[in-house]
Amino acid sequence: MAGGSAGAGGAGAGGRPGPRLDGLFLRRFLRLQAVLFPGWPSPSALMFLTLLGVALLEQLVIYQVGVIPSRYYEVLGNKDFSGFKTLTAVALTLIVANSTLKSFDQFICNMMYVSWRKSLTEYLHSCYFQGQVYYSLHVLREDIDNPDQRISQDVERFCRQLSSMARKLIISPFTLAYYTYQCFHSTGWLGPVSIFGYFIIGTIVNKVLMSPIVSKLVQQEKLEGDFRFKHMQIRVNAEPAAFYRAGRVEHMRTDWRLQSLLQTQRELIGKELWLYIGINTFDYLGSILSYVIIAIPIFSGVYGDLSPTELSALVSKNAFVSIYLIGCFSQLIDLSSTVTDVAGYTHRIGELQETLLSLGRKKNNSYSEVKASWDLDGSHSGEDPVPRDTAFLLERMTLSVPSSGKLLIKDLSLRISQGNSVMIVGNTGTGKTSLLRVLGGLWESTQGSIKMLTCFGPRGVVFLPQRPFFTDGSLREQVIYPLKEIYPVSGSADDERIVRFLELAGLTDLLARAGGLDKHVDWNWYDILSPGEMQRLSFARLFYLQPKYAGPMTPEEAPSRHAHWLPCKEVCMLGSMASAAISEAHEPLQGYGWNVGNLAVTQQKK
Repeated sequence: MAGGSAGAGGAGAGGRPGPRLDGLFLRRFLRLQAVLFPGWPSPSALMFLTLLGVALLEQLVIYQVGVIPSRYYEVLGNKDFSGFKTLTAVALTLIVANSTLKSFDQFICNMMYVSWRKSLTEYLHSCYFQGQVYYSLHVLREDIDNPDQRISQDVERFCRQLSSMARKLIISPFTLAYYTYQCFHSTGWLGPVSIFGYFIIGTIVNKVLMSPIVSKLVQQEKLEGDFRFKHMQIRVNAEPAAFYRAGRVEHMRTDWRLQSLLQTQRELIGKELWLYIGINTFDYLGSILSYVIIAIPIFSGVYGDLSPTELSALVSKNAFVSIYLIGCFSQLIDLSSTVTDVAGYTHRIGELQETLLSLGRKKNNSYSEVKASWDLDGSHSGEDPVPRDTAFLLERMTLSVPSSGKLLIKDLSLRISQGNSVMIVGNTGTGKTSLLRVLGGLWESTQGSIKMLTCFGPRGVVFLPQRPFFTDGSLREQVIYPLKEIYPVSGSADDERIVRFLELAGLTDLLARAGGLDKHVDWNWYDILSPGEMQRLSFARLFYLQPKYAGPMTPEEAPSRHAHWLPCKEVCMLGSMASAAISEAHEPLQGYGWNVGNLAVTQQKK
């Protein structure tokens, strides 16, 4: 849940083992790679091959640069001025080439990061916004903490860290093979064997030190999301909190979230300390090991026939080969901290991916697939409606709360048809909104049959939520929401319709405040509209869409008949446009002909 429940995101949450570098990590990592590299020739694959080519060319230049000092020993020892000038010119050329290749190397890695983030984020968005998956993830599931953070922040960090590793990993097999051969040629079998043994020991030690860091990193990211959500909660609900004078208590609660986060960060830093000690120790041991390897053949007399100048040049060349081979292994060991970050983000993103795919595959047997989308062109006919004027048909439907199993409705049979207005009346908690959630395809019934014989959208049914929702964009985009474009397309006539419906909802002044229908505004609509104006704008949206069936919900905060007179008045105005209206209330409204009960669903003929 967005609020940061103690779900699977934390280490060992729910009695399960924390995320580690194990088979589960490998499976999740490979599934993510399938998203980053969808096929050939994808942009990511082409950039990866380009990076490989640039990196190989760079290594050839690096080798030539690395042996230049040994050649300087030789020309300086022989006092060869002409050779010195030629060698200096070659060295400058190689250095410029190496700098250019390194810059292109970094440029390609950065472009891969952008491409990977685009591919992975769009893939998660496609799963997240499929049907009602985003609703189920936030409302009905409690095992996934902070999905928004995983999609935005974790994906960004995962792709950035992975791109930083790409160059070192892509070239490692080639450099290790080449410099192993060069090292064997210079020092015999002792050099490569010693260096490989050094790397194996370093890998085992770092694996032991890395494992507890992965789970602690996942826990830290969860708490980061919880802390951010707490600040977002205050931002969104600043006015209610101010009316309650809740600054002191929210200060205390927010600081508590901060302290939990900082404590986890301290524990993570403590675990990382030992990893850094291991990394730095092996880095410095590598610099000594290279000279030990070279010293063995020298002291054993293998190079006893060489002059001091020739021996110095040989030592310089062999030292470069050994040091570079050790450096290749040291770079892989140095990646330990990056690997732990990548592993942590892999588990969080992979867990979200698995959940999204699971929710996407889940089918609601009570509804057809039409519930996931809107029909804007009238092409959808739905199931064969018998009779054709029926929108919903419920037969002995039983409903329970998905999370707790609390029984709300039992054996309800209901038919909603054109020409009838329906009001659902009852006390708080008796299932009024829950029934509309079932009709809207958000919840599944426990038992019974539910048939939806119409579509969602202007040609079918539109539900008006209790809590108004506004997106970013102009005033026109708020009125026509969630249509992507003007419906119906009618040019200036559409402007007249929108203005008329704003006047009908009592929002004439909003047009001037927004600077017109199409002026882009950078404000948050929730900050500039009062709760009443939000409700009125929602009804203007409903008037604009003019569906056959409308389902406006009375706000939960409306405690009395007088408090929800305006919405119900607007429902009645809507009745002249829609064939049927479905509404809910806490108590009966005199004068409209609807009956009341503990949870009464009554209808009135138009």
